[in-house]
Amino acid sequence: MISPQEALAVPLLAILPEGLRERIIRRAADVTVAEGEWFVYEGDPPMFWIVISGEVELLRTVAGRLERATTFDPGEFFGEVPLMLGSGASRGCRAMRTSRLMRLDPTEFHAMVVNCPEAGAMLAQTLVRRVNLIREGFAAMTQTRATIVGGHYDFRCHDIRDFLSRNQVPFEWLDPSDPGDRQAIAPDLLEVEQHPLVVVDNKIRLVQPSLRELANALELQTQPNAGTYDVAIVGGGPAGLAAAVYGGSEGLRTIMIEREAPGGQAGTSSRIENYLGFPGGISGSDLANRGLNQAKRFNTEILVTRSVSEIRPSGAVFEIVLDGDQRITTRAIVIATGVAWRMLDGEGAERLIGRGLYYGAARTEALETRGRDIFLIGGGNSAGQAAMFFANYARSVTLLVRGPSLEKSMSHYLIEQLHSKENVVVETGVSLERAVGDEHLEAIVTRDRHGVETTRPADDLFAFIGADAQTAWLPIGIERDAHGYIRTGGCLETWTLERAPYALETSIPGIFAAGDVRSESVKRVASGVGEGSMVIAFVHQYFDTLARVEAGSAH
Repeated sequence: MISPQEALAVPLLAILPEGLRERIIRRAADVTVAEGEWFVYEGDPPMFWIVISGEVELLRTVAGRLERATTFDPGEFFGEVPLMLGSGASRGCRAMRTSRLMRLDPTEFHAMVVNCPEAGAMLAQTLVRRVNLIREGFAAMTQTRATIVGGHYDFRCHDIRDFLSRNQVPFEWLDPSDPGDRQAIAPDLLEVEQHPLVVVDNKIRLVQPSLRELANALELQTQPNAGTYDVAIVGGGPAGLAAAVYGGSEGLRTIMIEREAPGGQAGTSSRIENYLGFPGGISGSDLANRGLNQAKRFNTEILVTRSVSEIRPSGAVFEIVLDGDQRITTRAIVIATGVAWRMLDGEGAERLIGRGLYYGAARTEALETRGRDIFLIGGGNSAGQAAMFFANYARSVTLLVRGPSLEKSMSHYLIEQLHSKENVVVETGVSLERAVGDEHLEAIVTRDRHGVETTRPADDLFAFIGADAQTAWLPIGIERDAHGYIRTGGCLETWTLERAPYALETSIPGIFAAGDVRSESVKRVASGVGEGSMVIAFVHQYFDTLARVEAGSAH
C-alpha cells in the first residue's frame, strides 16, 4: 500500500484535502513492474497512473512500428487524457527499470477531479498541454511506410496493395497515368521502366517485388527463429490466430505459418457486426490485427509469405517442409488453412482478375470505386458486408444473387441494412455469363432465371460465390470428406488407436484441424475463433497422453 509520506511526495496528491487523499491511497492499487514489462497496452480500459519510483516510457505505434512518445519519472502522472476523453488507452506503457506505480480506477479519478478544484485545474492544464503535444507529434509523423507507383489495372499492383493493407502496413499509392498522382511522383521514379515500384521507408526501392521480398524489406518475419516447436499452426485466419494466442499464452513454443497475411478471408470483411463484444461492429482487418498483436505478446512466431508444402510424421514429432525446402519439426500441428474463394466460370473472368474483377472485398479498391457503377456476385454475409461498405463510395452497387432470395444465405440484419441503402440494388435469380474487356473490365453479361441475357456496363466486379478447402497437399493419411474438408473427432472412419480421438483431432494422432477447413464446421468467424481456442486444450491432452505412454514403456 502507498504510504502517506510517499503520497505527499507527489505534487498532485499533496494538494488534495487530507480525507480525500487518505481515501484515494486506501483504494489505489500498488503496482510493481519489472524492467521491460508492459503494464498498459493500446486499447486497454483507461486508468490513472502515478509513478512512485523508477521510470516508465509511453510508446505509440507509428506506421506499424513502436516509437517512444515520452517518459515519466517519480511524482509524474499519466492516463488523464483517455479518462477525460472517454476513450481506451491510445498508448502502451512499459517499465524502463523496475518501477512502482499507483493506479486509480475511473471512479477515484473522477472523485479527485470533482472534490478538489485545485487538482481538477492541474489535470485540466496538463490535459491541454498533452493534447497539444499529441497534435504536434501527429503532424510530425510519417504516416506511410511504403509508396507504390503503379497503374490501376496492373494486377501485380493490386496484389501488393492488398498484401500491405492486410498486413496493416500504411502505404500511399500513386498511379502514373493519373495527372494528379503524376505530379506527386519523383521524376527519377517515373523514369523506371518497370512497374509496380515500391519504395519502403523512403530508402529501399523494389521493382516488381515478390511478396516475400516486400515482407523482408518491411522487416516482417519470414524465417523461423528455431528448428523445433511444440505446436505449429498452418494458416492465419480467425482459427489460426486464436490457436496462436492460446498456444503462446499457455507456454507452448508456438509458430504460425501464413501464406499471405494474418486474418484469412475474414480479414477482408469490411464490417462484422454480430461478433460478440463489438456492438458497433469491427472490420475483419482490425479484428485480425488485434489477434496478431495478442499472439505476438505471448511470443508466438508469426511467419508471413510462407507456405507448407509437406507434412511428414517422424516418430513422436512431425517434420514440416516449407517452400524452398526449409524444414522445422514440431510435436503437434494445427491445420487452420480455411478456404479459398471459388473462381467464377464466366467466359473472360480469369483474364480480367486484378483488372476490374476481384475476389473478396478488396478494400484497397474502395477509393477507386468513387462515382462508379459496380457489381457484386454472391448471396452470403461476405457479399452483404461488402455491398454495405462499397455503397459509401460507389455511385451504384448491384448485388447479383443466383438463388431465389437472400433469406437462406444471409443474416437478417444485413438484409435489412441492404434495403435501407438507396444506391444498392439486389437482383435474384441472376448468374454471370461473360466478363467483357480488353485491358480491363468494361462490361458483364448476365443471364436471368428465364434465360434472357443482358449486357451491362461495369467498372468493377467483386465475386463472393463461395469457397472450397485446399487440402490436396496434406498427407494421404488425413481423412477428408467428399469436398476435401478435414474430418475430425467422432466423424473419423479410419481411426486405429485404442483411445478415442480428441474432438478436433484428425485421423493422424497429433495433427488437429480448426476453423473453416474442418468438415461440418459452422463457417463463421466466431466459431473459428472458438475452435482455435479449444484446439490448444486438446493439444495439451495429446501431450499428456504421449507422456503417459512414454512413462509406461519406461517401466
